[in-house]
Amino acid sequence: MAVAYAEPGRRLGLTGRNADRLAAVAAACRSKGATVEAVAMDVADADAMTAWLQGFDAAGSVDLLIANAGISAGTRPDGGPEGMATARQVIQTNLLGIMNTVEPLLPRMTARGWGQIAVVASVAAYRGLPDSPSYCASKAGVMAYGEALRAGLEPMGIRVSVVVPGFFVSPMSVRHMGHQMFVVSEACAVARVVRGLSRRARRIVFPRRLAWLLQAGALLPAWLGDPIIR
Repeated sequence: MAVAYAEPGRRLGLTGRNADRLAAVAAACRSKGATVEAVAMDVADADAMTAWLQGFDAAGSVDLLIANAGISAGTRPDGGPEGMATARQVIQTNLLGIMNTVEPLLPRMTARGWGQIAVVASVAAYRGLPDSPSYCASKAGVMAYGEALRAGLEPMGIRVSVVVPGFFVSPMSVRHMGHQMFVVSEACAVARVVRGLSRRARRIVFPRRLAWLLQAGALLPAWLGDPIIR
């Protein structure tokens, strides 16, 4: 998405934990003419995120903020549970990391009365999956957070988009050991999100078929839905 948005006259602020991968993305964006400020940091570090985001905004008002953070552990290969340490890390990154990205700029954006925020959830938010309980919990939290922000901020001139992707080709999907339905390419995922954000869509959900299946599973009685999800 960073590369898709890169163009002459555009200023991008990028963060990530892997300095080498971040540098490669920044270089690709600069090659397309964008001005890039890239900082390696962990979204779970609230103080670092606040300092950097507010400094970036002070140098030039942010018009589009994309909060995207996700790790997934799932159950162990031997079928055991995730464990509290793993679950805590997933929540700190996926849910609190999103909040650490959004909250520092909310006072500035609401004071200006304009801007757009995108938070990236997952179709896993619709129905808890037995192999990744903390991931599903974190993404359900992100979806609820984004939906609440949207309703509250829209009267103030801030449009919020909740992005709800299913499986798409990525390093995370390659590591995933379970069945993957309706997988889309990275290019397709990027195009759908960028197109949705350009329309200032309130929700960007894909692939629709997988979302509908999980939503339907959530509506079923638990005695029927649980075996199907398993």
